Amino acid sequence: MARLLANAGVILFEMPKLIRSFALGLAWALAACTTRPATRPATAAPPVNTVETEIAPDAAADTLLADVRTLDSTIVVELRYATSNNFTGAPLPGYLANRALLRREAAAALARVQRDLRSQGLGIKVFDAYRPVRATLAMVDWTERVNRTDLLKDGYIASRSRHNLGLAIDCTLIELATGRELDMGTPFDTFSSAAHTANASGQVAVNRQKLKEAMEKEGFVNYDQEWWHFSFNVPNPVRFDKVIR
Repeated sequence: MARLLANAGVILFEMPKLIRSFALGLAWALAACTTRPATRPATAAPPVNTVETEIAPDAAADTLLADVRTLDSTIVVELRYATSNNFTGAPLPGYLANRALLRREAAAALARVQRDLRSQGLGIKVFDAYRPVRATLAMVDWTERVNRTDLLKDGYIASRSRHNLGLAIDCTLIELATGRELDMGTPFDTFSSAAHTANASGQVAVNRQKLKEAMEKEGFVNYDQEWWHFSFNVPNPVRFDKVIR
């Protein structure tokens, strides 16, 4: 009995400390919950490779993807992977038409970018948008065939691309009146540090920044190793392999 009373006395003595410790721990937890989002800016670029997900059926692609030119016909589309004018030297599988598809939310945002640029006499030219999974796999096969798997390691080619989600676009700025591309310093799909967005000076830096600001204003995020590459975010994205026709 004496031992029980002694233990009870210890517990009663320590109770204020326990309460204070619990309160302090709760305060830290609440502070962490409040400040955690600030550790990753809203404009942070997503990882190069997406998570492994199932491929959605073509019927889902028909519902979720939109042709950007149906929203604004002044957007110029020149899908390089539908032609031999790309780094592989041949059309990629899945590209049977010169149509730029994106998730409907991203397509609507791109139309707003085009509208805002029009007042400056400028517009968007699209080099790539939604990309079928089979085309991405063909890119990976190409790197292995020509012994350039370093492009996968260095982040220039993704094995699971956000293009497969319809949430990435490769584009540049053009003069609407002439169709002339603004000088961005390197061609599209230049696999070197010269294509890194911030690695520019003079008019090239001005042009890259103009593209970046126009896209970011409508929710796109630039990939800093490629001045032409921008991502968009939607909840619960899925991959597609629907052929572009």
